[in-house]
Amino acid sequence: MLEIFLCSLLTVLPDYLYRRYVQGKRFGKEITLYSVWYELRYGITTCLLLTVSLITLIFYFHPSASSVVSLYRTVPILPESSGRVDEVFVGLREQVKAGQPLFRLDTSQEEAAAETARRRIVETDAELALAKTQLAVADAQVQQAQSAYQQAADELATKEELQRRSPSTVAQREVDKLRVAVDGRQAGVAAALASKQSVEAQISAVLPAQKASSEAALAEAQVEIDRAVVRAGVDGTLEQFTLRKGDVVNPMLRPAGTLVPSEAGRQSLIASFGQIEAQVMKVGMLAEVSCASKPFTVIPMVVTEVQDVIATGQLRPTDQLLDVRTTQAAGPGSLTVFLEPLYEGGIDGIPPGSNCIGNAYTSNEEILATEDVSTARWFYLHAIDAVGLVHALILRLQTVLLPVQTLVLQGH
Repeated sequence: MLEIFLCSLLTVLPDYLYRRYVQGKRFGKEITLYSVWYELRYGITTCLLLTVSLITLIFYFHPSASSVVSLYRTVPILPESSGRVDEVFVGLREQVKAGQPLFRLDTSQEEAAAETARRRIVETDAELALAKTQLAVADAQVQQAQSAYQQAADELATKEELQRRSPSTVAQREVDKLRVAVDGRQAGVAAALASKQSVEAQISAVLPAQKASSEAALAEAQVEIDRAVVRAGVDGTLEQFTLRKGDVVNPMLRPAGTLVPSEAGRQSLIASFGQIEAQVMKVGMLAEVSCASKPFTVIPMVVTEVQDVIATGQLRPTDQLLDVRTTQAAGPGSLTVFLEPLYEGGIDGIPPGSNCIGNAYTSNEEILATEDVSTARWFYLHAIDAVGLVHALILRLQTVLLPVQTLVLQGH
């Protein structure tokens, strides 16, 4: 209606003034309800054509979005494993900081495993002390075996030397008996050395490995105990947190509640523009939004990012061939644009999740200031920038009428 009114001032009104003051035709006389089309046909036709052109120009170069939302993501409060709640540290709708404990699961089984690992470590230390004592005993046994072997070897050498000098002095049976004794004493030395090596292996490898395994089991049990305390990942507010001692939580089926981050939905807005605006929407464009949660307020914004893909065209591989007509790609889809407030604190007071409407405005000021353009192009670019005022006025009318439409006409 606003476009028709503006266009009529340039077309229908001059046509009527010409008919009235140049041709002398008057309403109710020459110009009647039945002859108004014939008398003002040029102005009416030009008005309709100009209105259609103006609306097309406005909505193409200064696009509007009826879906502008401050989307935000919540963080589900989930333990890493299932368990029964043993203690709750916070309450419903409480403000929490990152790393603050929220609740703790029962850890009796993990604590028992940790205590078992501690006792195994103590037991291994005791075995290590015992093995060191056994090593001293093994050293003494090696020395004893070597002394006995040396004594038998010396006696055998003496008997052999006597037999060599006087065969009748030492009987051959006695020499053979000493040789057998030397071999036995030598085997005793080898056995003592093997026993010592076994004890050394216990001290250097077996017992340390057992202790390391016990320490690893203790660390694993301690990790499970630490994981039983669920902490807040970010600063935020707890919602739907009705957890009580004795409740069972499960990371797949039974979350403990929801954490709404403090910065969620308070930094930017996400707008949905038509695909036809893909060549117009650019980063850096100025925009304005009006939200139902903050009536009678128009907030200046700026386009910070334009998503370069259309969400409806995405494809997820399946075991069936897809028919495009039966997928979401059959719809027109929309262009996702990210908006941030032009001034700091611009969207303060707007609850996350609010639904808004908005406009984006094409500006050719840089082209006009830096490039040498022709007169026709200069006029065309100025006209594009000027008609953005109409769209801005429409947004403000919508902002004023929104509370009336919502509260009075719709009764919400």
